[in-house]
Amino acid sequence: MSMPDAPRPRVVSYNIKGWGGDTAALTAAVRDLAPDVLILQETLRWSDPRTWWVDLAGRFGMARAFGGLSACGNAVLISTAVTARGWGVVRYPLVYRHSPRAAVLVRCAIEGAEFVATGSHLSTDRATRLRQAHILKKALNSADAPVLVGVDVNETSAGPAWRVIADGLRDAAEETGQGDVPTYPTRGPVRRIDAIFVDPSWSVRDYRVVDTSQTRVASDHFPVLSEVTPLAS
Repeated sequence: MSMPDAPRPRVVSYNIKGWGGDTAALTAAVRDLAPDVLILQETLRWSDPRTWWVDLAGRFGMARAFGGLSACGNAVLISTAVTARGWGVVRYPLVYRHSPRAAVLVRCAIEGAEFVATGSHLSTDRATRLRQAHILKKALNSADAPVLVGVDVNETSAGPAWRVIADGLRDAAEETGQGDVPTYPTRGPVRRIDAIFVDPSWSVRDYRVVDTSQTRVASDHFPVLSEVTPLAS
């Protein structure tokens, strides 16, 4: 069971397609979701790379942003309710003619509960994706706090890379009986390739794929939202 009066942060993971959709709809959709932790993939386009973290956080009504260019387009943003205590990047080996990929990990705390918010976007190539999944899993296993992970896996839960990452973690969709709800593409969704994985020391209180008129035009992926809470020790 969860702790009395335990925090219940709202975690959103969202591939925003490099701002290639309706940006006004994107901004409105994220602000409406009011996440405490916002995990983004494909954030690599911004107006001024010197101030991107300010621009990105301000656009979505968040307090701070981490990752970006150094994390190959992955970013973790936090609200004022969350404190950041450090962050880092794990870069996957470069593959000829493939886009560079990485993961961003941010050590956080909310109301005394610590966790590591992690975001990544794996390769479209099956073999490369599996190698990246093993690297990401090693980083997650080495984290010094419970992990909350948002990933565009680029394969479904039947795939080997997905299984590597999911091992020992809670799949928020499966935990709430929504493992068959697709996240991609927004025009005719048929595959669930976007996931939120939750440390077993936390419970999943809510999860949904956010399918609205705004998210249908904001990106080619739907955002996924989960509300989680630490379990009593």
